[in-house]
Amino acid sequence: MKFSKAIVTLVILLNAIFTAIVLFIFYRTQVEPMTLIGAWFSFTTVELWALAGIKKKEVEKGDEKDE
Repeated sequence: MKFSKAIVTLVILLNAIFTAIVLFIFYRTQVEPMTLIGAWFSFTTVELWALAGIKKKEVEKGDEKDE
């Protein structure tokens, strides 16, 4: 498996775990940690966009070598 696919899989898994933990915390305390939720999903989204940008550059660079 390529490194980028492993990272994407890891981010999805971590988001699912984070969501489960936040739901549990909300169930126990009846308080939603909005700032933490926003920061977490902002962080993971930026990481995935950065990875996509790197991948796009690699594909473009590969296309230039083929020509």
